[in-house]
Amino acid sequence: MSPSPPLTMNAWLRYDLVRRLLRELGPEVASVVEIGAGEGGVGVRLARRYDYVGVEPDPLACAQAAERLRREGRGRMVCGDVSALDPDATFDLLCSFEVLEHVEDDAGALVDWRRRLRRGGWLLLSVPARPERFGAADRMVGHYRRYDASRMTELLGLSGFVDPVVLTCGFPLGYALEAARNTVARVASSHESQSMEEKTAASGRKLQPPEQLGWLTAAITAPFRLVQRPFLASGLGTDLVALARCP
Repeated sequence: MSPSPPLTMNAWLRYDLVRRLLRELGPEVASVVEIGAGEGGVGVRLARRYDYVGVEPDPLACAQAAERLRREGRGRMVCGDVSALDPDATFDLLCSFEVLEHVEDDAGALVDWRRRLRRGGWLLLSVPARPERFGAADRMVGHYRRYDASRMTELLGLSGFVDPVVLTCGFPLGYALEAARNTVARVASSHESQSMEEKTAASGRKLQPPEQLGWLTAAITAPFRLVQRPFLASGLGTDLVALARCP
Protein backbone atom coordinates (compact mmCIF):
# COMPACT_ATOMS: atom_id res chain seq x y z
CA MET A 1 0.00 0.00 0.00
CA SER A 2 1.06 3.58 -0.60
CA PRO A 3 1.29 5.93 2.42
CA SER A 4 -2.13 7.08 3.60
CA PRO A 5 -3.05 10.56 2.36
CA PRO A 6 -3.22 13.25 5.04
CA LEU A 7 -6.51 14.16 6.66
CA THR A 8 -7.42 17.46 8.25
CA MET A 9 -7.96 17.39 11.98
CA ASN A 10 -11.73 17.69 11.49
CA ALA A 11 -11.65 14.81 9.03
CA TRP A 12 -9.81 12.64 11.55
CA LEU A 13 -12.52 13.29 14.13
CA ARG A 14 -15.23 12.32 11.63
CA TYR A 15 -13.34 9.34 10.26
CA ASP A 16 -12.99 7.81 13.71
CA LEU A 17 -16.78 7.53 13.91
CA VAL A 18 -17.18 6.59 10.24
CA ARG A 19 -14.71 3.72 10.63
CA ARG A 20 -16.60 2.35 13.62
CA LEU A 21 -19.94 2.47 11.78
CA LEU A 22 -18.40 0.69 8.79
CA ARG A 23 -17.18 -2.09 11.05
CA GLU A 24 -20.75 -2.56 12.28
CA LEU A 25 -21.99 -3.00 8.70
CA GLY A 26 -19.40 -5.71 8.16
CA PRO A 27 -19.78 -8.05 5.15
CA GLU A 28 -23.02 -6.39 4.02
CA VAL A 29 -20.86 -3.87 2.17
CA ALA A 30 -18.61 -4.79 -0.74
CA SER A 31 -19.08 -1.89 -3.19
CA VAL A 32 -18.87 1.81 -2.22
CA VAL A 33 -19.43 5.06 -4.07
CA GLU A 34 -18.32 8.32 -2.45
CA ILE A 35 -20.03 11.50 -3.63
CA GLY A 36 -17.77 14.54 -3.33
CA ALA A 37 -14.56 12.60 -2.78
CA GLY A 38 -12.37 15.72 -2.75
CA GLU A 39 -8.67 14.91 -2.98
CA GLY A 40 -9.20 11.29 -1.96
CA GLY A 41 -8.05 11.33 1.66
CA VAL A 42 -10.93 9.13 2.79
CA GLY A 43 -11.35 7.49 -0.62
CA VAL A 44 -7.96 5.78 -0.51
CA ARG A 45 -8.79 4.34 2.89
CA LEU A 46 -12.15 3.07 1.62
CA ALA A 47 -10.56 1.62 -1.52
CA ARG A 48 -8.33 -0.58 0.63
CA ARG A 49 -11.42 -2.40 1.94
CA TYR A 50 -14.05 -2.10 -0.77
CA ASP A 51 -14.69 -1.95 -4.51
CA TYR A 52 -14.53 1.84 -4.56
CA VAL A 53 -15.69 4.58 -6.95
CA GLY A 54 -15.18 8.25 -6.10
CA VAL A 55 -17.19 11.06 -7.68
CA GLU A 56 -15.81 14.61 -7.59
CA PRO A 57 -16.90 17.61 -9.72
CA ASP A 58 -13.79 19.75 -9.17
CA PRO A 59 -11.19 18.75 -11.84
CA LEU A 60 -8.18 19.66 -9.69
CA ALA A 61 -9.35 17.71 -6.66
CA CYS A 62 -10.47 14.81 -8.85
CA ALA A 63 -7.04 14.60 -10.49
CA GLN A 64 -5.32 14.53 -7.10
CA ALA A 65 -7.66 11.79 -5.87
CA ALA A 66 -7.17 9.76 -9.06
CA GLU A 67 -3.39 9.93 -8.67
CA ARG A 68 -3.62 8.77 -5.08
CA LEU A 69 -5.81 5.83 -6.09
CA ARG A 70 -3.42 5.02 -8.94
CA ARG A 71 -0.53 4.80 -6.47
CA GLU A 72 -2.69 2.60 -4.28
CA GLY A 73 -3.60 0.34 -7.21
CA ARG A 74 -7.25 0.21 -6.20
CA GLY A 75 -10.43 2.20 -6.88
CA ARG A 76 -11.26 4.73 -9.56
CA MET A 77 -12.50 8.31 -9.88
CA VAL A 78 -15.30 9.83 -11.95
CA CYS A 79 -15.11 13.57 -12.61
CA GLY A 80 -18.59 15.10 -12.31
CA ASP A 81 -21.64 14.68 -10.14
CA VAL A 82 -23.71 11.57 -9.48
CA SER A 83 -25.21 11.76 -12.99
CA ALA A 84 -21.75 11.01 -14.42
CA LEU A 85 -21.94 7.43 -13.12
CA ASP A 86 -23.06 4.58 -15.34
CA PRO A 87 -26.87 4.85 -15.43
CA ASP A 88 -27.32 1.29 -14.20
CA ALA A 89 -24.63 1.35 -11.50
CA THR A 90 -25.79 0.61 -7.94
CA PHE A 91 -23.77 0.10 -4.78
CA ASP A 92 -23.98 -1.44 -1.33
CA LEU A 93 -22.99 1.84 0.34
CA LEU A 94 -23.09 5.49 -0.69
CA CYS A 95 -20.86 7.83 1.32
CA SER A 96 -20.85 11.60 1.26
CA PHE A 97 -18.83 13.60 3.76
CA GLU A 98 -19.35 17.35 4.12
CA VAL A 99 -21.25 17.63 0.81
CA LEU A 100 -25.00 17.88 1.45
CA GLU A 101 -24.69 21.33 3.02
CA HIS A 102 -23.33 22.58 -0.33
CA VAL A 103 -26.47 21.46 -2.21
CA GLU A 104 -29.36 23.89 -2.43
CA ASP A 105 -31.93 21.09 -2.91
CA ASP A 106 -30.67 18.69 -0.28
CA ALA A 107 -33.82 16.54 -0.29
CA GLY A 108 -33.60 16.14 -4.06
CA ALA A 109 -29.95 15.12 -3.77
CA LEU A 110 -30.78 12.46 -1.21
CA VAL A 111 -33.48 11.02 -3.49
CA ASP A 112 -30.97 10.90 -6.37
CA TRP A 113 -28.41 9.21 -4.15
CA ARG A 114 -30.93 6.63 -2.95
CA ARG A 115 -31.44 5.53 -6.56
CA ARG A 116 -27.74 4.56 -6.61
CA LEU A 117 -28.18 2.03 -3.81
CA ARG A 118 -29.21 -1.57 -4.12
CA ARG A 119 -32.26 -2.64 -2.15
CA GLY A 120 -31.23 -2.72 1.48
CA GLY A 121 -28.11 -0.67 0.77
CA TRP A 122 -26.76 1.97 3.12
CA LEU A 123 -26.20 5.72 3.16
CA LEU A 124 -23.42 7.15 5.34
CA LEU A 125 -22.90 10.90 5.41
CA SER A 126 -21.61 13.77 7.50
CA VAL A 127 -22.67 17.42 7.67
CA PRO A 128 -21.87 20.43 9.89
CA ALA A 129 -23.96 20.44 13.05
CA ARG A 130 -26.26 23.03 14.63
CA PRO A 131 -27.77 25.80 12.45
CA GLU A 132 -27.09 28.44 15.10
CA ARG A 133 -23.33 27.89 14.59
CA PHE A 134 -23.48 28.98 10.93
CA GLY A 135 -20.59 31.41 10.53
CA ALA A 136 -17.94 33.00 8.34
CA ALA A 137 -16.27 29.69 7.47
CA ASP A 138 -19.59 28.27 6.26
CA ARG A 139 -20.07 31.25 3.97
CA MET A 140 -16.48 31.05 2.72
CA VAL A 141 -16.80 27.47 1.44
CA GLY A 142 -20.34 27.71 0.04
CA HIS A 143 -22.58 26.16 2.68
CA TYR A 144 -26.31 26.72 2.38
CA ARG A 145 -27.04 25.50 5.90
CA ARG A 146 -26.05 23.43 8.91
CA TYR A 147 -28.19 20.66 10.44
CA ASP A 148 -29.49 19.47 13.75
CA ALA A 149 -30.19 15.81 14.47
CA SER A 150 -33.98 16.11 14.34
CA ARG A 151 -33.94 17.87 10.97
CA MET A 152 -31.51 15.31 9.54
CA THR A 153 -33.67 12.43 10.77
CA GLU A 154 -36.76 14.01 9.22
CA LEU A 155 -34.97 14.71 5.94
CA LEU A 156 -33.75 11.14 5.62
CA GLY A 157 -37.27 9.83 6.18
CA LEU A 158 -38.80 12.20 3.62
CA SER A 159 -36.15 11.10 1.11
CA GLY A 160 -37.12 7.44 1.44
CA PHE A 161 -34.53 6.15 3.90
CA VAL A 162 -35.33 4.08 6.98
CA ASP A 163 -33.70 3.19 10.31
CA PRO A 164 -31.68 6.43 10.61
CA VAL A 165 -28.97 6.75 13.24
CA VAL A 166 -27.66 10.29 13.75
CA LEU A 167 -24.62 10.89 15.97
CA THR A 168 -22.45 13.93 16.73
CA CYS A 169 -18.66 14.08 16.67
CA GLY A 170 -15.99 16.71 17.30
CA PHE A 171 -16.41 17.40 21.01
CA PRO A 172 -14.45 19.26 22.29
CA LEU A 173 -11.62 19.85 19.78
CA GLY A 174 -14.01 20.65 16.94
CA TYR A 175 -15.08 23.87 18.65
CA ALA A 176 -11.52 25.23 18.67
CA LEU A 177 -10.98 24.18 15.06
CA GLU A 178 -14.23 25.82 14.03
CA ALA A 179 -13.26 29.08 15.77
CA ALA A 180 -9.93 29.06 13.93
CA ARG A 181 -11.63 28.51 10.56
CA ASN A 182 -14.07 31.35 11.24
CA THR A 183 -11.16 33.67 12.08
CA VAL A 184 -9.38 32.75 8.84
CA ALA A 185 -12.60 33.28 6.89
CA ARG A 186 -13.21 36.71 8.39
CA VAL A 187 -9.67 37.81 7.51
CA ALA A 188 -9.89 36.47 3.95
CA SER A 189 -12.00 38.48 1.53
CA SER A 190 -11.36 36.90 -1.88
CA HIS A 191 -14.34 34.56 -1.49
CA GLU A 192 -16.90 37.34 -1.18
CA SER A 193 -17.23 37.82 -4.95
CA GLN A 194 -17.38 34.11 -5.75
CA SER A 195 -20.54 32.23 -6.63
CA MET A 196 -21.76 29.36 -4.46
CA GLU A 197 -20.60 26.96 -7.18
CA GLU A 198 -17.09 28.43 -7.18
CA LYS A 199 -16.88 28.30 -3.39
CA THR A 200 -18.03 24.69 -3.35
CA ALA A 201 -15.60 23.66 -6.09
CA ALA A 202 -12.66 25.01 -4.12
CA SER A 203 -13.84 23.85 -0.69
CA GLY A 204 -12.26 20.40 -0.92
CA ARG A 205 -8.85 21.97 -1.51
CA LYS A 206 -8.95 24.60 1.26
CA LEU A 207 -6.84 24.22 4.39
CA GLN A 208 -5.61 20.75 3.45
CA PRO A 209 -2.43 19.59 5.24
CA PRO A 210 0.62 18.92 3.05
CA GLU A 211 1.56 15.28 2.43
CA GLN A 212 4.58 15.47 4.75
CA LEU A 213 2.47 16.64 7.70
CA GLY A 214 -0.19 13.94 7.56
CA TRP A 215 1.40 12.23 10.56
CA LEU A 216 1.06 15.43 12.60
CA THR A 217 -2.71 15.83 12.21
CA ALA A 218 -3.09 12.14 13.05
CA ALA A 219 -0.96 12.50 16.19
CA ILE A 220 -2.62 15.69 17.43
CA THR A 221 -6.13 14.30 17.07
CA ALA A 222 -5.43 10.82 18.46
CA PRO A 223 -6.39 11.60 22.09
CA PHE A 224 -9.36 13.72 21.02
CA ARG A 225 -10.73 10.86 18.94
CA LEU A 226 -10.93 8.88 22.16
CA VAL A 227 -12.30 11.78 24.21
CA GLN A 228 -15.23 12.38 21.84
CA ARG A 229 -16.52 8.80 21.94
CA PRO A 230 -18.59 9.03 25.15
CA PHE A 231 -20.37 12.10 23.69
CA LEU A 232 -21.48 10.72 20.31
CA ALA A 233 -25.15 10.60 21.32
CA SER A 234 -25.06 13.74 23.45
CA GLY A 235 -25.60 16.35 20.73
CA LEU A 236 -22.29 17.97 21.64
CA GLY A 237 -19.84 18.53 18.79
CA THR A 238 -19.49 20.23 15.43
CA ASP A 239 -20.47 17.53 12.92
CA LEU A 240 -23.33 15.10 12.46
CA VAL A 241 -22.67 11.63 11.09
CA ALA A 242 -25.78 9.83 9.85
CA LEU A 243 -26.33 6.23 8.80
CA ALA A 244 -29.58 5.11 7.14
CA ARG A 245 -30.83 2.23 5.00
CA CYS A 246 -32.54 2.03 1.64
CA PRO A 247 -35.67 -0.13 2.13
